[in-house]
Amino acid sequence: MDDIVLQAMVKWPKVPACYGWLGLDARGRWYLRDETVQSVGDFAHSKGDWLQHDKLLAFIARNYGADDQGQWFFQNGPQRVYVELENTPWIWRIGPGLTVQSHTGQTATVSACLVDETGHVYLATSLGLGLVHSQDVALASDAIEQGDWSVQNVSAQALPEAFGFVRSPAQRQEGFSR
Repeated sequence: MDDIVLQAMVKWPKVPACYGWLGLDARGRWYLRDETVQSVGDFAHSKGDWLQHDKLLAFIARNYGADDQGQWFFQNGPQRVYVELENTPWIWRIGPGLTVQSHTGQTATVSACLVDETGHVYLATSLGLGLVHSQDVALASDAIEQGDWSVQNVSAQALPEAFGFVRSPAQRQEGFSR
């Protein structure tokens, strides 16, 4: 995390968390979801505004993490902004020599390759579980065919529990509020 973020957390330790306002899609794109967008539906049905400002995206990437309950967030100064995930907390890009890089620019080491019932390809890595970017599925397929990665079949619905992440902290928060 950025030093300025850590300093803000110390200075203002009791800033309430924010839910539902930020989403990550299956292609590694961030979306801002204002109240109007949120009122239309969950992230799968109402994404919001695609964030494209390079410095903002870099700031989010540097300050992206998970809490001990598997809820992913962006630490925006003293405020924790929980992320609605379309699929997984990481989106992987595959590079030369089967290098793997996250949507935040971090490199990872692959420990397992998984395929769900609809053909989505996931990689379990040193950073956690992520979905292979749709443009790189052919590279993953080549790695499987060449024996570089062996496949394990999985249920998409079982992934959050099996890998310890929460797709919708906002829905979870609403459930705790009732």
